[in-house]
This record gives sequence, structure tokens and C-alpha cells, in this order.
Amino acid sequence: MRAIRTPGGLSLRTDPRAVVVVLSLAAVATGAAIVLIGRGDFAIPPADVVATLLGNGSPAHEFIINDLRLPRALVGLLAGASLALSGAIFQSLSRNPLGSPDVIGFGQGAAVGALTMIVLFQGSAIAVSGGAVVGGLLTGIAVYLLAWKRGVHGYRLVLVGIGAAAVLTAINQYLLTKASLVDATRAMLWITGTLDGRDWDQVWPLLISIAVLVPLVAVHARPMHMLEMGDDAAYALGVPVERVRVVLMGSGVLLMAFATAAAGPIAFIALSAPQLARRLTRSPGPNLAAAAVMGAALLLVADLVATSAFGDRQLPVGVVTAVLGGCYLLWLLVTERRAGRV
Repeated sequence: MRAIRTPGGLSLRTDPRAVVVVLSLAAVATGAAIVLIGRGDFAIPPADVVATLLGNGSPAHEFIINDLRLPRALVGLLAGASLALSGAIFQSLSRNPLGSPDVIGFGQGAAVGALTMIVLFQGSAIAVSGGAVVGGLLTGIAVYLLAWKRGVHGYRLVLVGIGAAAVLTAINQYLLTKASLVDATRAMLWITGTLDGRDWDQVWPLLISIAVLVPLVAVHARPMHMLEMGDDAAYALGVPVERVRVVLMGSGVLLMAFATAAAGPIAFIALSAPQLARRLTRSPGPNLAAAAVMGAALLLVADLVATSAFGDRQLPVGVVTAVLGGCYLLWLLVTERRAGRV
């Protein structure tokens, strides 16, 4: 850690390694976005992509990039960052690396809301997005209340969330059995998680949610770090524990819900990105900035793999993240067991 004193007299602490990690991951995410924008039936070199994004492209390039391909890349960047931030929040609050919103039921709750709109009401894309947000919020409230017993503690939150995830997964399967062939096909594509066909209608709600929620989370970053020491220690340091926990849980659920509404329930980004960021920075605490750029980079790189590694057959990005995340989860469980924590 290094202390930097600003002209106004404020003292800021910086970790050079964390800064290097954040900048490196941001460069990876930016490079992946440029390559992804250039890929397609009409290939565009990276130099032309950059020129067009800077306003110096041809009319044909501007239409292809700005109207057709840029929204997909932006949804990948924003959704990956949102999912990773949500995962960092819940892993910090639960003090458990398994405390991820896609493990403890919030992603499944958002999927129930979206599938309800698809199967029962044949809703539009906006209605499906709204259903996902409402479903995620209701699930967050239910899990919080069920886990409450003189406060919400880490393992109880994880265990209640895993039970809720099992119930909500069963509801999703039931909804699929009630759907028509057309609705079932649409629902299965959505529930897998994909960036295909994303447009500006998905970008703006996600961007607005991040603009509102990220500053709120950043303001509570220091109290969140104190909560990792335990409720008693946080109380002794003057942290209003339950108020901070409710604000952070609400922010985490909303970040996850809006990301799910935009791209579907993409698995394991929220689980793996914060842990990978923490291992790279080697810093204690939630590492919010590193987790966010790690999530964005992971999702865009996974989308590149999904669209290019299997020839002409493109896979939904959720398939790739599920495979990679499943391997990471097995490794994490083995590591935690060897350490005697599970």
C-alpha cells in the first residue's frame, strides 16, 4: 500500500499491484470488445473498428458497428461488470466464496420472473426484462427474510439461498413443460444466457442501473470491508451493520437482476470473477474495481470463444461460462475442503 496526499489535504491509499491488475484487465476487456465488434459475416479490421468508434469511419462501417455490433459488446462489458460486482458483494457479506448470486438463488429467481412473462403472458422483450428484475428482487427479499435470525449470517444465507435455488430451478423446469414449442424455444435460448441480438434497448437500462448502483456500492465499500471482520467487530467500529447489509444486498440483487434482464442468467461470472480478481491483486477486501473489470473481460473473452471456436456453429455465451465456471467451482470446493472450511 502507498499513501497519496491530494492538494486538498486528503490522504488516499493505493495498492500498485491492484492498479496494474485493474489496468491490465481493462486492456484485455477493451481488446476483446474491439475484436468482437470486428467479427461477423462482414469482417472489419481492429484498426477500422477503432477509427469508426472515434468517429472517423466510413458510413457502412458506422452503421455496422454503431447500430449492429456495438450494443452486443457494451452489454457484454456492462453485464459482466454487474455480475462480478454482485458476486463480490455477496461473497464479502457472507464471508464465503460460494456466496454468489447464481449459487444462492437470485439468478434463478430472475429466471422465474422472465420465464413467467415468456410462457404465461407471451411478453415482449421489455416485459421479459421487467419480469427478470422483479423476480430477482422478490427472491432477494424472500432469502433475506428466511435467513434472518438476529441478523443475517454468512453460512445461513448461503444455505437458505441454495435451498431457494433448488426450488426456483424446479419452478423453471415446470414452466418449460407448460410452454408451447415456440415459447419453449425462446425460453431455452434466454435461460442459457446469450449476447446474440442485443441492441440499445438492453444497453440503456443496464447502463442507468450501473450509474446509480455503483456509486452507492462504492460509498459502502469501507463498511463492507469491516463487515468481513464479523458483525461484533463492525459494530465496535461504528458500522450500522444491518442498514449497511440491507443496502448492499439490495444493490447486489439489482445489479444481478438488470444484468440477467439484459443477457439472460449467465452462469458463474459472479462466482469466479471476484475470486480470480482477489487472487491476482493479493489484496484483502472485496476488490470491487478489479472484480468488475475481471467480470467484463471474462464475459467478452467467453463470447469470443463461443462465436469463433466451433466453426460456423455459434454457441450462446452461457454455455462457455457454465463449462469454465463448473471447472472453477470444482477446483474451489477441493481447495476449501483441503483448507477445512467445507
